[in-house]
Amino acid sequence: MAQGTGSINSDYKDWEWSTDAGERARLLQSPSVETVPKSGESQGNGLGATSALGAVFIVVNAALGAGLLNFPAAFSMAGGVAAGIALQMCMLIFIIGGLVILAYCSQASNERTYQEVVWAVCGKVPGVLCEVAIAVYTFGTCIAFLIIIGDQEDKIIAALVTEPEESGSSCWYTDRKFTISITAFLLILPLSIPKEIGFQKYASSLSVIGTWYVTAVIIIKYIWPDKELVPVEIPTSPSTWTAVFNAVPTICFGFQCHVSSVPVFNSMKQPEVKTWGAVVTAAMVIALFVYTGTGVCGFLTFGAGVEQDVLLSYPSNDIPVALARAFIILCVLTSYPILHFCGRAVLEGLWLRYTGVTVEEDVIRERRRRLLQTISWFLLTLLLALFIPDIGKVISVIGGLAACFIFVFPGLCLIQAKLSEIQETRVISWWAQVSYGVFMVTLGAFIFGQTTANAIFVDLTA
Repeated sequence: MAQGTGSINSDYKDWEWSTDAGERARLLQSPSVETVPKSGESQGNGLGATSALGAVFIVVNAALGAGLLNFPAAFSMAGGVAAGIALQMCMLIFIIGGLVILAYCSQASNERTYQEVVWAVCGKVPGVLCEVAIAVYTFGTCIAFLIIIGDQEDKIIAALVTEPEESGSSCWYTDRKFTISITAFLLILPLSIPKEIGFQKYASSLSVIGTWYVTAVIIIKYIWPDKELVPVEIPTSPSTWTAVFNAVPTICFGFQCHVSSVPVFNSMKQPEVKTWGAVVTAAMVIALFVYTGTGVCGFLTFGAGVEQDVLLSYPSNDIPVALARAFIILCVLTSYPILHFCGRAVLEGLWLRYTGVTVEEDVIRERRRRLLQTISWFLLTLLLALFIPDIGKVISVIGGLAACFIFVFPGLCLIQAKLSEIQETRVISWWAQVSYGVFMVTLGAFIFGQTTANAIFVDLTA
């Protein structure tokens, strides 16, 4: 995109909240990158340390995650392989477009995080909505992570205990609520309390290994299926045309890496929009192959009977699958504190803006407030995870929010950025970009409304 001669409005003075505290509060920096301090100098001066290849790896890592477990069920909801792949391909165009728009607006506004870009480009109301959406999204993702832990531990315990799964008798220490709770209190809570998170790089490497291993196991199990596997019905078309949209939340949840993308862009040695376009295209194609491989092979293995978490469809005593479950548990255990850190940082920034207190003045009360926030967040996510039956219900809700990060906020940023340009005449490319932004906002709002309404309706009628 060509950058206009005008500048994007980054004036926060019309806010009654503290601009100083809000700007300096550490809000959702990507766990995988370290950006240089913001300055008025051009971002193309090579101050970053990340190469283009490194940026591809980081974006792939940000996109891939435990959400791939839901892709086979998404293909089933979409009505088969053809519909699932076509839906992914169509959405990938806008996913890549949103990432490029965010880089363009970050460069124009000289902001280095997703929500700061929205604040600077779109103003106070979209900025606050963006921060609230990030907090809700990370909260919901933490719930999904705890549900995944329970799902995988159920299968691992079933393989270790002597009683058959069909007997219906179980000991108190094998109860799902107990296993999730004890794992959360012993491992997740201690990792979530510290002010800084120092294990991000290790967690990132572990997540990459785990997701690739899970994908490999699902593909191999499809090529060489177990002998006792009973043939199942494989849908080849959706039951209704609206059923295709049921797969959209999973795709949005899986490919959503936009919140982390702005710090990644600013960490590059040469943060240029054209280079970034090649980076995110390569990263999204890699993620597409991983998600498609998992979705197609998992769906064709179990057909319409595939579970929302595909690993639950495999028998408990399958050793390679058991190792995949262990990998997923380890990934989730390290990912929960990172997501909580991001959500807590956003809430902290909102609180400092509201009270008008600077970061330096609030040091004494920060520790007490951080403990209260962490414990409240942890207990609420744990309580909801204990009573929500499956991961699909959570993804159906937070997938709509993911659509906002992919479509709505980038679209708003593009519209406002182009409207802020000072031009004597509006050329065709200007109108095309504004129209594209309007279409993104409209599409994102439709996806958010449709998926959220459908999730609420299904839950109320279940």
